[in-house]
Amino acid sequence: MKKISIVLSLIFALSLANCENGTQSEIKVISPEEMQTILELDDVQIVDVRTPEEYKDGFIDKSQNIDFHSPTFDEDITKLDKSKPVILYCKSGGRSAKCSKKLKEAGFIKIYDLNGGITEWKFNGHELKTLQ
Repeated sequence: MKKISIVLSLIFALSLANCENGTQSEIKVISPEEMQTILELDDVQIVDVRTPEEYKDGFIDKSQNIDFHSPTFDEDITKLDKSKPVILYCKSGGRSAKCSKKLKEAGFIKIYDLNGGITEWKFNGHELKTLQ
């Protein structure tokens, strides 16, 4: 009987801990097609984590450039709305994956990471914008 009581107490404590956390951060790696759908349906923030030089060569419409390697990167991402979904992309997916983890640690709720980055976006025939 004592063992059952201990097990039930442990289960109860774990379930309380899960309830206290409320909404959990979520990182989802998405394809260009999934991203296109999300852009049409959701009010999202799109962040290009490449360098400003890379950004000038072409970027996804409505994205903002926050350079992952910038010394102000951690401060810059705090200006984003944590309650709104964020789509991250870079050239091929490496920097955006690292950035996704930073956003999750910072408390962002829904994080999308474009699989293959802007390279995959272009390969799939999606349009890029350039600074004029």
